[in-house]
Amino acid sequence: MKKIAALLLCLMLAGMIGAAPAENGSELAGIFERGKLIIGVTEFRPMDYRNEEGEWVGFDADLARAFAEYLGVEAEFREIDWNDRFRELEEKSIDCVWNAMTLSPAAQEGMSCSRPYMYNAQMVVVPADKAGDYSDPKSLSGLVFAVHGGTVSETIVGEMGWQVKTMQSAVKALAEVQNGGADAAVIDYQMATALIGKGKTFDDLTALLPLNEEKYGVGCRKDSDLTDAINLFLASALADGTMEEIALTYGVFGTLYRD
Repeated sequence: MKKIAALLLCLMLAGMIGAAPAENGSELAGIFERGKLIIGVTEFRPMDYRNEEGEWVGFDADLARAFAEYLGVEAEFREIDWNDRFRELEEKSIDCVWNAMTLSPAAQEGMSCSRPYMYNAQMVVVPADKAGDYSDPKSLSGLVFAVHGGTVSETIVGEMGWQVKTMQSAVKALAEVQNGGADAAVIDYQMATALIGKGKTFDDLTALLPLNEEKYGVGCRKDSDLTDAINLFLASALADGTMEEIALTYGVFGTLYRD
């Protein structure tokens, strides 16, 4: 079944490439001619991160690599500064942002975004020994929150009227709480489940409550035909079990978006 789905997808993608040659502005055709898909990522477990051999792995990395294989091109991962993601796309140093990207209003306004493929939420994280002090968002008033600057985490903490301390990454935000430089952090649910808890990197922290519900998608340049190709692939990968197989590998099976 997977082979049949892959063949049908390749035929559809081939039709898209043939219908819009590179000289007419087709980014998909340009990627095909170049033989390489350049994917913008940041270190974000369990979605994109380097293994012991220095290779990019994770749910997003493996899914993006599978998409490149469907196209018949090489996947090249380029680490970016998250705050520069829009500029990186505009300057064409990357073809897409495939990195646990929330489909926020800012993303949908500044990019051509794919269909959703995963649920997420912004989670409040506090020292485990203080978890009993907080029961709802109101009880968190007055705390200093460490967040990754330029992310939905920073936006939602600002909207709540809480004091914000911006950090260069979500991992550094967690470390700031661990070291006592902030009272709490707000990070993505996916990262919280990967890094927080017994036997994990931040075993003295705990995730409390979600502040919202959101969805992840892939970001491309405005008006890019690459978005349509990614949407075809995501639908196929969900239907043939490819996405579920990758999700099981990284422990994110329960949060796949299936609508």
